Amino acid sequence: MLSDGDLIRNLLGLYCRLIDAGDFAAVGRLFAAATVCTEDGSVVAAGADQVARLYADTTRRHADGTPMTQHVVANTVLEPLDEDTIRALSSYVVLQATDSLPLQPIVTGSYVDTFARTDGPVGWRFAERRITMGRAGDLSQHLGGALAEAGERK
Repeated sequence: MLSDGDLIRNLLGLYCRLIDAGDFAAVGRLFAAATVCTEDGSVVAAGADQVARLYADTTRRHADGTPMTQHVVANTVLEPLDEDTIRALSSYVVLQATDSLPLQPIVTGSYVDTFARTDGPVGWRFAERRITMGRAGDLSQHLGGALAEAGERK
């Protein structure tokens, strides 16, 4: 039997697998009842469609349909807020290698995720994700859409 902590870490790992596969629709479904926010809590996207669109609009997919990344979520600390809500503080590192970019870390940061208990088979769901970017390396092969255009104008 998996503990609540195991179930929450599984959701964090599933997010990594889905984003690395370029399956932004599935990432959206993972956040179907959640908001994705900046560090200060400003909502960037809410619900499955907006979250999927956020990732599709900002993440470059390569010829194989993936971002050619490996997301790693680590150092997760769980803080129970009440019996039906848990906050997870995690660090992330995104590694990338493409035909023109050797394997390297391209961005680090932190997630502050709030999870709510659910009656579904997983037992927990994302309720909110706050994203903080730490250090950034070469994002030229990762960013897409408006983010890539903004970077090119700098």
